Amino acid sequence: MTNREEEILKLIKSNPMISQKELSEILGITRSSAAVHITNLMKKGYIKGKGYVLNEAPYVCVVGGANVDIQGFPNQILIQKDSNPGQVKISLGGVGRNIGENLRKMDVETKLITVIGNDVYGNKIIEEGRNIGLDMEHSLRLQEQPTSTYLCILNEKGDMQVAIAYMDILEQMTVEFIQKKKHVIDNASICVIDTNIPQKTIEYIVTNHKDTELFLDTVSTTKAKKVKDIIGCFHTIKPNKIEAEILSGIEIKSNDDLNKCGKYFLDKGVKRVFITLGEDGVYYNDGCEENIVKTPKVNVINATGAGDAFLAGLVYSRMNKLSMEDSTKVAMTASILALSHENTINPNMSIENINKKMEELKLC
Repeated sequence: MTNREEEILKLIKSNPMISQKELSEILGITRSSAAVHITNLMKKGYIKGKGYVLNEAPYVCVVGGANVDIQGFPNQILIQKDSNPGQVKISLGGVGRNIGENLRKMDVETKLITVIGNDVYGNKIIEEGRNIGLDMEHSLRLQEQPTSTYLCILNEKGDMQVAIAYMDILEQMTVEFIQKKKHVIDNASICVIDTNIPQKTIEYIVTNHKDTELFLDTVSTTKAKKVKDIIGCFHTIKPNKIEAEILSGIEIKSNDDLNKCGKYFLDKGVKRVFITLGEDGVYYNDGCEENIVKTPKVNVINATGAGDAFLAGLVYSRMNKLSMEDSTKVAMTASILALSHENTINPNMSIENINKKMEELKLC
């Protein structure tokens, strides 16, 4: 591919509806010259045909948050309203970004659509994305707003005790912005949405991208309420027990309640339901397969990124056409790997290590 062809292909990737006239004006070449380059790109297989449909490998699109995580770890039992000796670690986070990084570690091509500031933290997120092969070309960078920051304190068990999320910048992921990313979402094998983004934007995506399989990360009990009225638009959901109760209006006290809750979501239009139950395991139901996979006993070091790893495991499993039971086991094992490391993203996350851990835990 020539340098000029690379320039044209990059412009087409950012706007597949761009005209030859627009290409020629941007690059300072004649329209006929642009047409020749496009013909060559078609002959070489980079463009499928009319409309500049790019011949890309299957990929996952993640629409959600990216931020910097500041985490405090006490050395001993956490004492409220006091200064606790411990450690403070700064790392990259955000539900959408975390899912994206986990997917890249599972060798899944991934494009992240998020909003970050043009500051040192934003630069770090971009740099890390480049290092791990996470495509952030379609994300929005803003000059005058700081990159989202998440501050949390963990207790001695590794569970989050309290947190403050300064994520105002994500309100800039507007419907007008996401409309420009239509081709990215439409051409994705799966689109993951986390509820950190504005409710109107979520509603726009599920209404205008019905042919793309949409996976939902509910994020929290408060943010899950954004999707209560549109829950049936999602192909796959993975709420925890409390979030499932909020979304369904069904109090879960028994396995029968779980069955009712699962059926509620399926009747609404959801194709696959996974409800995480903490130490009690994971319930799954797709209308054909329904069961609970028990969680093995594990040593929890940091529970912050477990849910993100779980959803990434579900996406990987769907991309590889695994059964509901196997999907649950892969996702559960990915979350166990996340729990077992002090970082939000386990640097050793990989499909190879997931398989090894599954064998060790006798989940195969």
